[in-house]
Amino acid sequence: MPQFSDDLFLGSAQTFMGVTRQQNVATVTASQATTVLTVTAVLSGVPLQVGMFINGTSVTAGTFITSFGTGVGGIGTYNVNNSATATTTTMVGGFEDYLPDPSQMDLGVGPLGRLYIWDTVPVTLNAANISASSAPAAAGNLTLLATSTLGGRSIVRQDGVTAVQLDVPRALTINTSTTARAITVTGYDIYGQLMSEVITVSVAGTPVTGKKAFFQVITLAISGSATAVTVGTSDVLGCPIRVTDFGYIQHIGYNNTLADAAGTFVNADQATATTTTGDVRGTYTPASATDGIKRLVMSIAVPAIACGPNATRLGALGVNQNLSV
Repeated sequence: MPQFSDDLFLGSAQTFMGVTRQQNVATVTASQATTVLTVTAVLSGVPLQVGMFINGTSVTAGTFITSFGTGVGGIGTYNVNNSATATTTTMVGGFEDYLPDPSQMDLGVGPLGRLYIWDTVPVTLNAANISASSAPAAAGNLTLLATSTLGGRSIVRQDGVTAVQLDVPRALTINTSTTARAITVTGYDIYGQLMSEVITVSVAGTPVTGKKAFFQVITLAISGSATAVTVGTSDVLGCPIRVTDFGYIQHIGYNNTLADAAGTFVNADQATATTTTGDVRGTYTPASATDGIKRLVMSIAVPAIACGPNATRLGALGVNQNLSV
C-alpha cells in the first residue's frame, strides 16, 4: 500500500527507503474475449502482474490475472479467471504487494516532515466474499471461501496457512439471520501483523461492520450455532500510516473529484490494542461506494515521529496489533 514513501523510515540508526508493502495500480487500454485479456497500451502506473484485479466496463467484478500469455507486464495477452466480452476500453488493475528490497540510507539528519500520497482503487464491497452462508451447528470456526470471488482471493501464505486476502485493507461486515452472535476474526494487517477483532451482531438480520482493517483473514470463530452467517468486506478502508488527527489530512480526491469534506474519517486508536479497539492507523469511508474504478488519492502530512531521524515504529505504523506471531 505505501507509495511515494521514500522518507518514511524508523529510528535514528541505519534506516531504509520505503516500507514493506505498496499499492500497485496500472491503467491500460485493453479488451477481453472469454478468459483472455488483450492489452494494446499501458497508459500509466506499474507493469501488470499475476494476481492483479482488473476493472473496467463489461469486465466481470472480481476478475484478476491468473497467468501471463504473450504479455509480461505490458502490451500482450493475459489469462484471467472470469469469462466475459469487453470491447477496447480503459481498464484499471491493482492489488497490494511487497516492495522489492528497500535500500539502506546513510545515517544523518533526515526530513522533519513529508507529504505521503495514499493512492488506491478499491473494488466493490462484497458482503459474502470471506465466508458465504455458513450454518454452524455449534460454537466453532466458520468455513472460509476456498474459491476467489469479488474483492477476495483464497491464498496459501508462505507459512502454509490458508487465508482469504482482500484487494485492500478493509473492515469486515458480518450478518447472522437467526440469532445474535459474536464472531472473532483473526488475520493479518497490511504489514503482516497478527490481529483479531470481536464483531457482535446484536440484532439478527442487521449487518454489523467492524472497526479494524484486515488484509488477510485466517479464521472466523462464532460463539454459538446460527444459520446463514455471512462475512464480507465493507467500504471502511484502512489507512497505510498512522493518522491521529484529521488535521494531518491535507487533501482527499475521490472519483476524480475534490472530496476534502466528504466521506468519514476515523482517527487511529492509540490505546493498547484489544479485540474491541479501533484500527491502529485509522480508517476512511468514501462518500460513495467503491466500484473498482473510482480512485482514492489522499495526501497525508507525515510528522517527524514517522519520517525523521527520531522516528519510531509507533509514530509511523501505530501501536502493535493485539496478537503476536
